[in-house]
Amino acid sequence: MKRALALLGALALATTACSGSGGGNVPGTSGGQVTVRWSTWGSAEDVKLYEKFTEDFHKRHPGIRLKMESVAKYEEYHPKLLAQLTSKTAPDVFFVGDDNIGKFVSAGVLSPLNDQLAGADSKSKPEDFFEGVYGGAKRDGKIYGVPNDTNPEVLWFDKQALKDAGITEDPAALHEAKQWTMAKYLEMNTKLKAAGKAGSIFWNWYGSTYSMINGFGGKVWDGGKFVATTDAKSREALQTLAKGYQDETFLSADTLPDSNGPSTQFLKHKAGFYAGGRWMIDSLRKGGDLGNYDIVPFPSPTGEPMPGAVAASYLAINKDTKLPKEAFTFFTEFVGKDGQLLRLKDGGAVPSIKGAEQVVLADNYPAHAQTFLDVRDTGFANYPEEVSVPGLTADINEHLMKVWTGKVGFDQGMDELQKLVESKLG
Repeated sequence: MKRALALLGALALATTACSGSGGGNVPGTSGGQVTVRWSTWGSAEDVKLYEKFTEDFHKRHPGIRLKMESVAKYEEYHPKLLAQLTSKTAPDVFFVGDDNIGKFVSAGVLSPLNDQLAGADSKSKPEDFFEGVYGGAKRDGKIYGVPNDTNPEVLWFDKQALKDAGITEDPAALHEAKQWTMAKYLEMNTKLKAAGKAGSIFWNWYGSTYSMINGFGGKVWDGGKFVATTDAKSREALQTLAKGYQDETFLSADTLPDSNGPSTQFLKHKAGFYAGGRWMIDSLRKGGDLGNYDIVPFPSPTGEPMPGAVAASYLAINKDTKLPKEAFTFFTEFVGKDGQLLRLKDGGAVPSIKGAEQVVLADNYPAHAQTFLDVRDTGFANYPEEVSVPGLTADINEHLMKVWTGKVGFDQGMDELQKLVESKLG
């Protein structure tokens, strides 16, 4: 959950939102203005990142006022939103996390967006977004939400830590030469551990776990079935993770104390790799030697580039909004190219829409910033099969943590995980 707040807070940082569906729209104080309510999660500091967008929107649309309703804690956001939808008091437009989008689609509370996105007034066409990042927001060809922005999961690496461990090869250079393999990556982790450092720091979420499974050539879902515990390569990946956590070759960011958390350890050269997104830049700027850090995708079995995990949250429209036209105007401008350029200029996310890449490349940092875009373009959000089941992702992560910490033996843990998923699917 710490990671959900750190990553998704950076990913879906709030702005201003609007009042419309359910609660009744009231005219503004002048000129018959209407108010569009919208909601998100994030801290007061996060909300400030959207002030420029709101100011610009109000100048161009004097008849529409935006009213944001933010919830500070991610874990409290979706239960509140579901309660509002049930009581018909929900906002017109709202964010939905990638681990909850399937539940909202199944509940039938989101407005299908295909026609509006393809229409003349749209600033965000369906084809402007990368297919893999739609995740559970797209079902049976219908689009119920679009990613407002993204954070591709990559491996940040500390050149000093690698040097201290006697590692002379550069991971990014290996990747460019198509020699960045899982075997090479694990070899580096072993050397880092022998030098008294952690090899890698991971958050316990699908992005890191499933990227490791992919790196072994395994599968998580196949034909609607959960196969991570039965596929031989997937099981090998999970066993490697379990062993690594228990001998501290790998560290779980979720369990580290606040006084010596993952960013602190990485800045002090105590770990060679840290799995994260573009949000990491803010941490490095607060105390790191920026030139010492770079990024590389997760490795593959052969060194050939492979699809990587992409954290996403989605903007959706309330099916019962009484302001469908105005709600879509806000929606499409928020996720459109110009809106993302304005919103993400000072943020730690990667645009979800084609044509806004300069946000990532403008300051040439890190040196291989293009990697963020490469992973986004070919990557995947959490699997639709998984996010369609309420709470399944959280349950999987919670159970895997018992395996990582040794509270449950590996074989027993895999058997129990398979039964857990099958019971949820049933």
